[in-house]
Amino acid sequence: MLDLTKLAKAMQGISQHLTLEAAASRQRVELAQELFADACTQQAELVEKQHKWRDRILFSIATPVEPLDTAIDIPIPPPVHTVIATDGSQIAPNQHEIAYCYLLNIGRVVLHYGQNRQPLLDSLPEVFYRPEDLYISRQWGIRTEEWMGYCRTASEATVLAELAILGAKSVSVSEARRSPAGRSPKRGAKNGKLSSSVPLLAMVDGSLIYWFLEQLPLEARDRILPPILDAWDQLKDAGIPIMGYLSASRSGEAINFLRLQACPHENPDCVTYCPNLVAEKAPCQMLDPLRDIALWTFTLKPGQRSALWRSSHRILDLYGCHSVYFCYVHVGTEIARIEVPAWVAENTTLLDQSLSLMLAQVQKGYGYPVALAEAHNQAVVRGGDRARFFTLLEQQMIKAGLRNVGISYKEARKRGSIA
Repeated sequence: MLDLTKLAKAMQGISQHLTLEAAASRQRVELAQELFADACTQQAELVEKQHKWRDRILFSIATPVEPLDTAIDIPIPPPVHTVIATDGSQIAPNQHEIAYCYLLNIGRVVLHYGQNRQPLLDSLPEVFYRPEDLYISRQWGIRTEEWMGYCRTASEATVLAELAILGAKSVSVSEARRSPAGRSPKRGAKNGKLSSSVPLLAMVDGSLIYWFLEQLPLEARDRILPPILDAWDQLKDAGIPIMGYLSASRSGEAINFLRLQACPHENPDCVTYCPNLVAEKAPCQMLDPLRDIALWTFTLKPGQRSALWRSSHRILDLYGCHSVYFCYVHVGTEIARIEVPAWVAENTTLLDQSLSLMLAQVQKGYGYPVALAEAHNQAVVRGGDRARFFTLLEQQMIKAGLRNVGISYKEARKRGSIA
């Protein structure tokens, strides 16, 4: 039980600290705006420096592929379109429960607009109980709870691709029924894609850059990343864009580009001039802990996007043709970071269409994409769901003839506290 009286005493210094931090943050924002204005006039030189000295720079810098001061109005979305989203949740394994197992629950959402079609709102549960599922990660020193989260990420991508491909086929069949003489929709002569007039967008909550993969052993990584890239390959072949939506992003990849401008040395050679970045703060770190969204809070108007940036994170070397680009969009309530694969970013028509559908989702969701919010709601496992899961599991164990089925004495005592 939380003692509110003691908590109030412990929080007395927070307001003063936050006041001082707000003043310091304003100074950092002003400095960032000055550096940004200077970088706009020297963008080509800074990009050349970044490319030339990339092996000597000790922090991650994104590369702008458009003018830094870009502010483009996002087009109005078409009235007829489809948005697909997935999200995941889980029940972690617990040795005090009636059985040591875990559950992944993937929420699935397909929303059709202007098509007079019913939406899909459901979830896809999967239970893992075999030893090879529960203990495989221990050979790499990864806890089961962590491995469960990695597997959930791969499952979300796989289910998203399956939904998108199925949705594209159903849209094509619906169009064929409405076409003269029931003719099937034509296929492109070059790529074999279905020529559907209904735009589709596949969305995920969070980043498309999976930083956690960089720390995994090679064998463990090969069990997580290939299914994700296979799913993205399917989306690319079908011409269905995938987008990662990040609310309240804490990324600093773009603002790190200004550190090239702030570097007091002739060349940004961190290895030579600033080898102890962890122990000592480098001169170019004067903007820390400022994040990317601070750059566009005062420059973008609602409904505008920033310049496109290409992420240079090392894990993207394994992504092949799916290298990740991003931009920042003023969605009305906040500055959101939007990530797309290279094949979406390099197709202006596809990018504009995707951004327009995303912005419409934010407006329909009152500040957050409604498809992602509903996917979360479908996926989340609440307390009552957890209790019903273990009740069903207990019934199956008793039906199988198992005896002494029950939770540990510790868990029973915690649930029946006399306090």
